[in-house]
Amino acid sequence: MARIRGRSWGPPGRWFAGRRPDSRRERREARPASGVPAGRRWRSVTSSRSVAGQMFVLQVLLVLLLVVAAVVTLLLQARSDRFQAARDRSLAAAEGFAHGPGLPETLRGPDPAAVLQPLAESARRQGGVDFIVVMNRDGIRYSHPDPSQIGHHFVGTIAPSLAGHVTVEEVNGPLGKELQVVVPVTDRGRVVGMVASGLKVSSVSSAVDQQLPVVVGAGAAALALATAGAGLLSRRLRRQTHGLGPAEMTQMYEHHDAVLHAVREGVVIVSGDGRVVLANDEARRLLDLAPDAEGRPVDALGLDPRMAELLCSGRVVTDEVLPVGERLLAVNNRPTDRRGGPPGSVATLRDSTELRALAGRAEVARGRLRLLYEASVTIGTTLDVRRTAEELTEVSVPGFTEYATVDLAEPVLRGEEPSTTVGSEAPELRRVALTGLRDDHPLYRAGEVHRFASPTPQATGFVSGEAQLVPDLAASAGWRTQDPERTQEIIDYGFRSMITVPLKARGVLMGIANFWRTQDSEPFEEDDLSLAEELSARAAVCIDNARRYTREHAMAVTLQHSLLPRGLPEQEALDLAYRYLPAQAGVGGDWFDVIPLPGARVALVVGDVVGHGLHAAATMGRLRTAVQNFSSLDLPPDELLGHLDELVGRIDMESEEEASVAGATCLYAIYDPVTGTCSMARAGHLLPALVSPDGAVEFPELPPGPPLGLGGLPFEAAELRVPPGSSLVLYTDGLVEDRTRDVDAGLAILADTLGHPDRTPQQTCEAVLGALLPPRQTDDIALLVARTRVLDSDRIATWELPSDPAVVARARSEVTRQLTEWGLEETVFTTELILSELITNAIRHASGPIGVRLLRGRALICEVSDTSSTSPHLRYAAAEDEGGRGLFLVAQLAERWGTRYTAGGKVIWAEQPLM
Repeated sequence: MARIRGRSWGPPGRWFAGRRPDSRRERREARPASGVPAGRRWRSVTSSRSVAGQMFVLQVLLVLLLVVAAVVTLLLQARSDRFQAARDRSLAAAEGFAHGPGLPETLRGPDPAAVLQPLAESARRQGGVDFIVVMNRDGIRYSHPDPSQIGHHFVGTIAPSLAGHVTVEEVNGPLGKELQVVVPVTDRGRVVGMVASGLKVSSVSSAVDQQLPVVVGAGAAALALATAGAGLLSRRLRRQTHGLGPAEMTQMYEHHDAVLHAVREGVVIVSGDGRVVLANDEARRLLDLAPDAEGRPVDALGLDPRMAELLCSGRVVTDEVLPVGERLLAVNNRPTDRRGGPPGSVATLRDSTELRALAGRAEVARGRLRLLYEASVTIGTTLDVRRTAEELTEVSVPGFTEYATVDLAEPVLRGEEPSTTVGSEAPELRRVALTGLRDDHPLYRAGEVHRFASPTPQATGFVSGEAQLVPDLAASAGWRTQDPERTQEIIDYGFRSMITVPLKARGVLMGIANFWRTQDSEPFEEDDLSLAEELSARAAVCIDNARRYTREHAMAVTLQHSLLPRGLPEQEALDLAYRYLPAQAGVGGDWFDVIPLPGARVALVVGDVVGHGLHAAATMGRLRTAVQNFSSLDLPPDELLGHLDELVGRIDMESEEEASVAGATCLYAIYDPVTGTCSMARAGHLLPALVSPDGAVEFPELPPGPPLGLGGLPFEAAELRVPPGSSLVLYTDGLVEDRTRDVDAGLAILADTLGHPDRTPQQTCEAVLGALLPPRQTDDIALLVARTRVLDSDRIATWELPSDPAVVARARSEVTRQLTEWGLEETVFTTELILSELITNAIRHASGPIGVRLLRGRALICEVSDTSSTSPHLRYAAAEDEGGRGLFLVAQLAERWGTRYTAGGKVIWAEQPLM
């Protein structure tokens, strides 16, 4: 450190003063310049081989460029000023003439040109412009400096002026290239004409050209003065550098720059007599040295006594930590005379305080990374918009801020896409989440609806889509415009700074997130803005996912509800109640139905399509429609499930690219209130529950059937006798099965809940859901409770007749007597006619005994049974036909009629409404 290439350390001046010329050239150039001829001195100054010569050439080139640039700038500015002055003069003349009183009336006069030409010429001369042209809306001139141009079309653009705007342009007109202004003439808000005024471009250019010699002359004089000054400066530089070339100068200073400026350490060199020989910039900063510290004694610099003693002692120390003001400096000191160098010492200084500050900043960065990691695993755990917003605020407090709020547009909460913001207004927002250290704050509470005023940072950020930082709330005038009283309460409470970030994802602007800090922490800085944006960006994507899921879920639920029964049909066989709850995390394919059947019977259906989403809901609708259609054929439960199985198989074949619906389950039951029996069959569905009148609960064993869609396996039906007052409970697996509970446990809870026969079906539904409904429902739930009734025996009449035409008359008389007992005399004639036709058809087309049954309920049902399996068909008889009108009459007289098959034949029934 004592010497570098044989040169002693010290300021450049001292180094030159103490250096011995070691070559003939250097000794010659070191002579005084007074003995050198002037021409030779000038050539040495301008020589490009020396630093002085290169500096002279460089200075002259720079000055030349500056002079040229100044001249060009002055010329352009002068031209621009002339054009602006010409524009202003033309605009003033045109607007003055256009706004003159009586001009609209003159334009509507019989001969506007005769009146306006002299006035325009007078105004042109007084205004100092080349032309003033008055024209109508079609651009026909009424005035012009050249009278021959009157009546011709104006040359220029008039469309903006017809719309009420002022037009400024350059055109090639009758007078040459012109700068013109077109001003509209209005009358009561309507443009009735236009006035154009302007100057020829040549008039403007000539004024600029007159200034050109003066500007060029001034530039030449400035160049000459600058060249002379550069020569004087170069001579002085040559004397100071002793004529050294650039390579020698670079070699001399390369080590100096490397040591002093390439390291982030302070360097102080102290001579043997205790004076500062050299101190680099870092040492000046760390020791707070005065600008003239070099050459002064160390004791006179006002340093800390321990630091001054160490620098003057020359002793060897390594990383000794000394306090200097508010800093802790690690000092290394070494003597400079170890290898024959001059006496003294060199010390290096390193700021350990800043190292600790760097460590603190690294810890802050690690904390932010931890916060972002927590946000990535915490935000978006559900597909609920409100919960996702709450997760953003919870993860931000207290690690990043003391209070955090989220405001969303109302459509977002419904799953819709918010409308685009118009102008500078923010839409109405609802606060959906708020988390803070305390609850007595004056901020808007969760659930409140508000609209931020335009000057507020929230509105500015929402409209612009950019995050806004307010480091000092008390000094923010725009923020106070929202609600002066509330904002003052917020400041008085202790809030000091805020960051508001718009929540935007996939181009959808949904709301804003606000982060608040109080006086208990440091205000927000620019570094905090990026962290807030990152947190909000992650939350915005999750909120948008939840919004889109909410929309799709609402659509699926709407579709699902549209496919389910909207009410229970009228019937008198069962007292019914039902509940249907769609899943919270996606709709499924559960369904139920209640279908009235002939003979006062009722069909109960419960089914479940495996899977979730729109496809499952749509498939459920198709299956429910199919069950209704098949039930109109009055098929037994096992045959109906067989047809339904074939349908599901066809649906699977049609849905090659969709999820297969194989695995759909169904339970179909038919209850007959006349016999008190229930026939049931199931396709992979859970067993129903049967609650007897005494409260005993059982799950009757039904023949198992495969799920719908598998095909190839038959279905079997079972018939149960159900006492009056019993309850049939049909349900789907979502009621008894859950992630935290298996089916057996759910069935046990269901059995315990159903063991209360005193409850009504409605109360039973409430009790079952209260006992089995999980906290978070992941599957659809369908529940159907049916309490059985039976028809009284006095409302049923039956007869068995032989297959003899003579019994028709006896049947009529029996029916007439029975209807009279029931008080249904008004239906006697119609009923006699219907039964006569049905009995006659049975005698003619069947064999064996004939059964007749009358049922009086909500309707009067007439049934005729025989042993034949041939179904009658309705047809229209021709005019000459003697028969074929029986079923036609039955269809006309009865509200409904049909055929159902039994094990021993068939039953033809007809139903008449009872008023």
